[in-house]
Amino acid sequence: MIEQILIVDDDSAIRDSLNEFMEIVGYRCSTAASAEDALELLKKNTYHVVITDIILPGLDGFEFTEVIKKKYDTDVIIITGYSAKYSYEEAISKGATDFVFKPFRSEELLLRLKRVLKERELTQEQNRIMEKLKNLAITDGLTKLYNSRHFYNQLLLEVDRTNRYNRPLSLLLLDIDHFKAYNDTFGHLEGDVVLFRLGQIIKSCLRKMDSAYRYGGEEFTIILPETGGDEANTVAQRIRTTVENEKFISTQGKEGSITISIGAAEYHAKESPKTFIMRSDKALYKAKTQGRNQVFFISANPSPRL
Repeated sequence: MIEQILIVDDDSAIRDSLNEFMEIVGYRCSTAASAEDALELLKKNTYHVVITDIILPGLDGFEFTEVIKKKYDTDVIIITGYSAKYSYEEAISKGATDFVFKPFRSEELLLRLKRVLKERELTQEQNRIMEKLKNLAITDGLTKLYNSRHFYNQLLLEVDRTNRYNRPLSLLLLDIDHFKAYNDTFGHLEGDVVLFRLGQIIKSCLRKMDSAYRYGGEEFTIILPETGGDEANTVAQRIRTTVENEKFISTQGKEGSITISIGAAEYHAKESPKTFIMRSDKALYKAKTQGRNQVFFISANPSPRL
């Protein structure tokens, strides 16, 4: 990837000289004579580093740097010929990554630029690793859904938001019917394939605001924000029907199928998350004891229905 550099200086001789040198050594450059012109370029293009003078018409280099750091993922190298007036510490406090005094040799600026780009690359890699570790900490390795630990944290947030804004909230708890029999027939590895595929099916039936979790074993739970009872019941039936119609082909070529039972509950105002989960679990128990492969729903004003 060729790094994109934006050079900002009101002195055309310096601007053109830096542009020519940077392109000779392999960078792709744009130039601007003012911070305002540069900001227009930043709106339309991605730049890895901005090299800017302090003294500019309109916004000065420090003000310009502060705007960049608030709005863009771009590093800034500030240059100035006023070494007695400005300090390295001041430039860094404004958000600059480096500070270079004029006059400077082009080779010196190139070394500074390479260091900034290298540090930028290392920081981005660290951020990617941290994001990956964060995702691993809240994700079930088999199904790729969120795990139960994240479920409890998220449910607390959703319950708090629901109570604060008086919005509807529903919860689904589902379990694979007779999953032990499936494992005994096809083997546990084939059972893992079913769990993974079930995770995919669940996600395909949800909106972006909904979230699905592997609750434990063959149990799953789904948080449905902004969702009243009737809509939650519809979502649950859609998942149940999709799973019932899915055919699982084992590595031996045998065809298998599963069904699921789902307990659905609508949140009571000021209800504790623990009680909310218990009501969902009670609904699941009803769905299983009344024949399985069905949805049992408990509304906010309990009048249970299938």
